[in-house]
Amino acid sequence: MTRPPPPNPWGDRRKVRVGLMGGSFNPAHEGHRHIARLALTLLGLDEVWLLVSPQNPLKPETGMAPLASRLNSAQDICGAHPALRPTTIETEMGTRYTADTLSVLRQRFAHTRFVWLMGADNLSGFHRWRRWESIFRLVPVAILARGPYSARALASRTARRFAHARLPPSRARTLWNRTAPAWVFLHTRLHAASSTAIRDRRQP
Repeated sequence: MTRPPPPNPWGDRRKVRVGLMGGSFNPAHEGHRHIARLALTLLGLDEVWLLVSPQNPLKPETGMAPLASRLNSAQDICGAHPALRPTTIETEMGTRYTADTLSVLRQRFAHTRFVWLMGADNLSGFHRWRRWESIFRLVPVAILARGPYSARALASRTARRFAHARLPPSRARTLWNRTAPAWVFLHTRLHAASSTAIRDRRQP
């Protein structure tokens, strides 16, 4: 089975449900694949795109592998899975911040229904992201819980700000069809893989 091609940065006219998983993927690991596959099932998605970012503005550049290496690691963990599509589309579109990426994607993929995917650890500090409120108003959001971060995430500024738009987990498969803001918090099985741990093991 051949690997599916990356998304066309200029868009297409397919009517599909797509989860967007942003990150440095420094490197990508089986935990990312685990979450992507869970999202496909729990949210009723057709595809998950792994958006390998050119550089996370909230992370230091020191220790960041080249973009091509990080993309290769994402391709390796996704293999030939037909619904997982690693991509450097942000670099190709010239966007750096998530809000800008989502705005361009919605324009170019007018028939695609997007859902933003992220871990509970990101929700805790989400108010530090540029135009964080607009992200929640652009597309539905699915939070995939990660162990000790759950309680802190649900007490975060973002969770309180959009408490009125939170759906119960039983409605997760309808999230893609909701008008933003709409979000769901899902308690998922944990995976032990960690990019930080992998980098530490590679140190001489």
